[in-house]
Amino acid sequence: MDQSSITDRWLKVLEQMAAAARRAGRAPDSARLLAVSKLHPAHDIRALFEAGQPMFGENYVQEALGKMAVLPREISWHLIGHLQTNKVKSVVGRFALIHGVDSLKLARSLHCQAEAMDLTQDVLVQVNLAAEKQKSGIFEADLPPLAEFLAGSSFLRWRGLMLMPPFFDDPDRARPYFARLRELADTLRTGFGLALPELSMGMTGDFEAAIEEGATLVRIGTRIFGERGSN
Repeated sequence: MDQSSITDRWLKVLEQMAAAARRAGRAPDSARLLAVSKLHPAHDIRALFEAGQPMFGENYVQEALGKMAVLPREISWHLIGHLQTNKVKSVVGRFALIHGVDSLKLARSLHCQAEAMDLTQDVLVQVNLAAEKQKSGIFEADLPPLAEFLAGSSFLRWRGLMLMPPFFDDPDRARPYFARLRELADTLRTGFGLALPELSMGMTGDFEAAIEEGATLVRIGTRIFGERGSN
């Protein structure tokens, strides 16, 4: 896909996001776009950044680090894929936000690395609300110890929750999961006295429903960049 087409599709997505926010009675810019750029070339990312897209999401650490080395330093990179503890040293301080914190073990490893580097790393907790064994994310029943740890960490700044609901052909079937994540965030805010401003939920097929249910970050790749490998 040529870069002008990518930019046109990006602008269309922004329009759809703003419309969804208005339908929910929200400010049109209250949900922000994370352009998912995994497996897409650096020149497409550069073109979209120069058009005005500031945030990009990557799933694979080594691929992301390679892109960081050749693209503008002003880009805000988010890690949205599953993070293994053996990759923690490579990601802390490199990503503006790590979306997939899904275990106490991983949180402790991130905390220790951030402490060693004397910096604060922003993170989200990925919750597996449907308890799908094939997907990453902490089960809701297992969340309290992780929440307690993050709330008390001096080197991790807990910014909110992330969700990958079950796949549905009809985006309305994902709504209960989006609504439940919003309710869970409200409960955690009250319980811990934290702002937890971010809800990372909604992708190419269901982002409008996610925004209507409270998403602040939507992760969209295919609708902007086309199918992976088609460039």
